[in-house]
Amino acid sequence: MPSDTKIVKLKLDVIFKKMFANKKNENTLRKFLESVLELPENSITGITMDNVELLPEDIDDKFSRLDILMNVGEKQINIEMQICNEKSFANRTLFYWSKLYSGNLKSGESYDKLPQTICINIINFNMFEDTTDFHSHFQVMEKKRHTLLTDKLAIHFFELGKINKKPDTSNKMQLWMQLINAETEGDLEMLEQTNVKEIQEAVLILREMSADEKMKELARRRELALYDRITDLEVSRAEGRAEGLEEGMQKGKAEGIEETKKIFKLFMQGYNAERISQELRIPKEQVQSIIN
Repeated sequence: MPSDTKIVKLKLDVIFKKMFANKKNENTLRKFLESVLELPENSITGITMDNVELLPEDIDDKFSRLDILMNVGEKQINIEMQICNEKSFANRTLFYWSKLYSGNLKSGESYDKLPQTICINIINFNMFEDTTDFHSHFQVMEKKRHTLLTDKLAIHFFELGKINKKPDTSNKMQLWMQLINAETEGDLEMLEQTNVKEIQEAVLILREMSADEKMKELARRRELALYDRITDLEVSRAEGRAEGLEEGMQKGKAEGIEETKKIFKLFMQGYNAERISQELRIPKEQVQSIIN
């Protein structure tokens, strides 16, 4: 197969969910979680998924969230693929975390019963300009002492735009992100050559999905929906910029009128251009252009 052959992209949320929410791929999901959460190998013994069903309307709905919610031992984990760079995404993630976390406490139960809740966000845009690291891990800590308040909150961001192209066999976390970022058969071949068993198994699954016509159609429809969403966001931002520019022009126009009034008032009082310039702290040339 030519190396430039397109594959179904794992960073597309519907493909990601089809792969990792499939019961027969549970071992692949386990290896993925152990790598991205830096857990000891074979430490995950059981996974229970809650929202694995994909509804037809979800595929074409540009606002739907195709996340994966699961219980892994004593932990509650949610994985979300995010293609669109939406405003306040960090706040949205924190809000979603809080709903998941608080939703586990039944009336009368102790707060100790609340599970560690982890949100994994894999995003196709750069969110943190202050670092070149693709992985950011947030917890609640004391500001000066860096003492961990609780391990119940963990939010991870993986920025795909910061992933290197060249595979590093010693960094499994990065290998998984490179797989998610893959778009061609050549990308898969490069990852396959790492001889990392779990990555090779995941490559095989993705190849099988890429050969499935129904899967390709699913990916096509979802891409169209997400493209519409991205277009909507860009139009909204452009309108916001245009509105801000118009407000700025109107403000500048109003300020200009007030400034002109002040210049003429001083001029009528006998002030020359140089003195008006000094009084109002504006360039002499600007004063002259108005009073001449």
